[in-house]
Amino acid sequence: MMCLLPLSAHALQLTDDRGGSITLPAAPQRIVSLLPSLTETVCELGYCNRLVGVDRYSTYPASLQKLPQVGGGLDPNIEMIVALQPDVVLMAKSSRAGERLEALGIKVVALEPKTHADVQRVMLKIGQLLEAPDAQRIWRAIDAGVSAAAQSLPATSRGARVYFEVNEGPYAAGESSFIGETLTRLGAKNIVAAQLGPFPKLNPEFIVRANPDVILIGQRSAAALMARPGWQTMRAVRENRVCIFPLEEANVLVRPGPRMAEAARIMAQCLASKSPKSAGGKP
Repeated sequence: MMCLLPLSAHALQLTDDRGGSITLPAAPQRIVSLLPSLTETVCELGYCNRLVGVDRYSTYPASLQKLPQVGGGLDPNIEMIVALQPDVVLMAKSSRAGERLEALGIKVVALEPKTHADVQRVMLKIGQLLEAPDAQRIWRAIDAGVSAAAQSLPATSRGARVYFEVNEGPYAAGESSFIGETLTRLGAKNIVAAQLGPFPKLNPEFIVRANPDVILIGQRSAAALMARPGWQTMRAVRENRVCIFPLEEANVLVRPGPRMAEAARIMAQCLASKSPKSAGGKP
């Protein structure tokens, strides 16, 4: 369980997803963010102006493109980060840079949301870190937006068996991931069960055998889809029930941040048009 307690009138102490305790003399004014969902959360809370550097994938909102890019989130340019003199660096728990930065005296907060509950927790944590009023409002908006997307779907679009590919590998969005949880709320049935983990790497034959009704995939991964053995025999491929998302939409879908309601709308549109019994699909 994470906590954040005042040490004095201004100092902050918090525990991040690594379980370590981080002490800050005050709410950070200079922030480097190495995970797009965390970057977007900082901006949604109204503190974009405190960001002094971001990873190469943190491209939304557009104003971030003026900031120094410090490389990839998992293995960033340490020297560039140190030169930016951040009060804190926000990053994924899986990043390899945390220990190196801390050895150089840089404060690091590692947060990695994978489920809806994680997203809500991380948003509140960042809100506490920045001393932002009512960080909970972001989650309330997301939750309402996902519900609205679900209500927009006709009953005939519900119940489709779906496969959502996050990245080549293939890596899937499992039932227990934030993407999988959104799909469940939209009435879809994920072929990747929760016990396989949030984002498992699958044997392509597993997907062929599962034979999903609808496939959701980003444009980057879709190029090689037809070359995979057996994939042309799958119902979704044969009947053109594949939603291919351009890069900007794919970014919205795979980031557990403030744009999750928009992600739900995009997925709902896919299901409405491609589900086997929908008005937009074949019977």
